[in-house]
Amino acid sequence: MIVRTLTLVAALSAGAATSQFPEFSQQYAQRLGGAVDALAEVVADFDASAQAEGLTRTQALEQMQGTPFIDRRRADMTRTFARYDKLRADLVALDSAGPFMRAYHATRMTDPEVARAAWAAFKPAVPLTFAGGIFAATGFVAMLLLIGILRLLLPSGRRSMV
Repeated sequence: MIVRTLTLVAALSAGAATSQFPEFSQQYAQRLGGAVDALAEVVADFDASAQAEGLTRTQALEQMQGTPFIDRRRADMTRTFARYDKLRADLVALDSAGPFMRAYHATRMTDPEVARAAWAAFKPAVPLTFAGGIFAATGFVAMLLLIGILRLLLPSGRRSMV
């Protein structure tokens, strides 16, 4: 009886946790859009400065050398361009996606800064949407299956005690 009760509690907890994914992923996508907009301004400013000197972005970066500060700044800008390109591609994939496709593209929700900002703004709530219900049911069933597999893997003597 205790095992069934604990199994039910674990499955309900997993269902409640996974039901939050649609809202969190929406918060992440919104924060991602803001990060892309902010980085776009930095990229556009750098490109405009390079263009004013008759240089491409690559040529301007190549000219940034000679002192430790300038070398560090070149490395910073190179990382900024790479992050901008990655986040922009992530935004394209997530922007028009619904909750199920955002789950499919969950690997595109890995930027630590954006995730921290989304988590800070996220407020758990009872999902009253179809997607929230599906995610809750998926988490519930997945936990039941996991517990069932774990119980099968326990030695038979231990299973009678659980």
